Parts: sequence; structure tokens; C-alpha cells
Amino acid sequence: MARLSESRVPPAAQPQPGDYSFDLGATLSAVVGLHSLVPAGAFTAEALGTERAGNGVVIDQGLVLTMGYLIMEAETVWIHPNEGNAVEGHVLGFDTETGFGLVQPLGRLDLSPLALGASDDAQVGSRVVTGGAGGRANSVAGSVIAREPFAGYWEYALDAAIFVTPAHPNWGGTALISERGNLIGVGSLQLESAAKGNTTRHVNMMVPTDLLKPLLPDLTAYGRVNKPARPWLGVYATEIENKVVVADIAGKGPAAQAELKSGDVILAVKGEPVTTLFEFYHKLWALGTAGVDVPLTLYSHGVTFDVTLKSVDRAKMMRAPKLH
Repeated sequence: MARLSESRVPPAAQPQPGDYSFDLGATLSAVVGLHSLVPAGAFTAEALGTERAGNGVVIDQGLVLTMGYLIMEAETVWIHPNEGNAVEGHVLGFDTETGFGLVQPLGRLDLSPLALGASDDAQVGSRVVTGGAGGRANSVAGSVIAREPFAGYWEYALDAAIFVTPAHPNWGGTALISERGNLIGVGSLQLESAAKGNTTRHVNMMVPTDLLKPLLPDLTAYGRVNKPARPWLGVYATEIENKVVVADIAGKGPAAQAELKSGDVILAVKGEPVTTLFEFYHKLWALGTAGVDVPLTLYSHGVTFDVTLKSVDRAKMMRAPKLH
């Protein structure tokens, strides 16, 4: 595995200290590397792997904010500051709705936290820095190109995600830093976006930190948000020609138990037609909380049929964090 501090950002794409009104070096020092080890038998091991590496950012109370997929079900987490020795961490919790995860350092990091800013500062055209572990050499100077809804194949959706270019090559858990030097988003994905001249460009999808603020007290105290969970089916779906198509199925989930198959087309939820992932998820979540029956209309191999799935709480499929 490559070293967490290895530089992969070309010098021309790196932020320059003179271009910002805040102390760029001090701000980027709050971004750390994360290295997680997950048991082979964990629910997420097959999809996400047993060894995961990415970024995190030190926020208030000395906690490290990252994306949950980097730390879910991890038995061991190491935090790598830009200088000094690695510190072991404990998975404090994660939120499946937003995707955020929190790590509690088990030793001293001696790093100043990065203040949470207002995600509304990220308007189209705003200058931003995507900060990665390793300081300026592992960070990207860029701009916001869109604020729009996003739906992911893993039963996930945001009403107003932040899209940034150029893309950071090691995007997971990166810190999206505003022109004011505040944290306004956390890196989740790299995607392709249409550009001029029939070309495509790589962009990062960032989760706005405004979504974190109301969740922090619960995540810190309980490890998850203290409210009923959304219904989850274990369907990995995609959009093809205005159709919601099953691409894969999560093992042991409700969809697997109901014997849904790759290639099945989801036509409706409780009789209401769906043509996009966003529609599918919102109609699914509108049925109630985890445990609710989910009536689906499917099309497969020339046949249209109805099936009812018993939804579950996705978090309960995973191993809970263990205290050291």
C-alpha cells in the first residue's frame, strides 16, 4: 500500500499560500490520514475491503471527521498527522443518511481544529481548497461547479451536494475549505461530469458540513443519530434510459432474501411509478421507518410482477464499534 503522505497532486494544481487570506499551512495541518483495518467477516468487507485508507479532518473536541465508509466496522483505526507519530483511534460513530463518520483519537494529536463554516458559502464559482493528508503538496486548489441533488447506488441521496473541480486523486474524507478558511464539506466520491467540446472531466462530490451540525451531539454521545432509521433494502441500483435498474444485491439484505436479481427493473414503489434513483429512494423512505413493508413492482425478462420486501435498519447489519 502507498504511504498515506505520498504526494499525488501536480504542483500546478496545488494551492498557493499567497492566494488566500487565511494561513494555508496551519489550516491544512488539521487534515490527517486515516488507515482502517476491518475483519474479513464484517458486513461491509466484501464491498469496501478489509483495509481502507483516506483522509480525515480534526474538528471541535479534537474529533476526526471523515466519511463513514472509511471506518465502518473497523477494529483498528490509525490517525496519521502530517508530522509526528501515528495515533490510534476509536470509531465513535457514523450516520448512514449523510455518510459522515467520527473517530475519537486515543492519544494526543496536538492539532488545532478546523472550524465548521457555512456550506452556503459554496456557491457556483466559489474558490475552494480540497485538503488532503500531507499538507499543501497533497491538496488541490479548485472551485465549485454545481450545487445540486445527488443519488448514489447504495440507497443514498443528498438534496444539495457540492461538486468541485479539479478532482482530488485521494478524495475520501478530504476537507473542503472555503475562501474564509473554514470547513464546509467532506469529500465522498469522484465522478465524471460533462465538459465543453463533448469531453468529460473528473469532479469530487462533497457532503456539506451544514448537515453535520445538528447530528454532532447524538453522534458524539450515542455513536448514531437518535431517531428512527430509514428503511433499507440492500439494493445497488442505477439509472438506465429513465429506468431504475438493479445492478447488484447486498448479501443477507432484504432484496437478497426476496431473490431480486441484477437486471430487474424497479417500476414502482407501492404503486407509484419511479424513473430515477432520487424518486425511488424518496418514495421508499416516505413509507415509514426501518421494518416497514415495501411493496415493489418489478419487470424482469418480459414479466411484470409485484413483490413485498421487509425493510431493515442498515446500521444493524454492521458490527458495532468496540471500546478499547
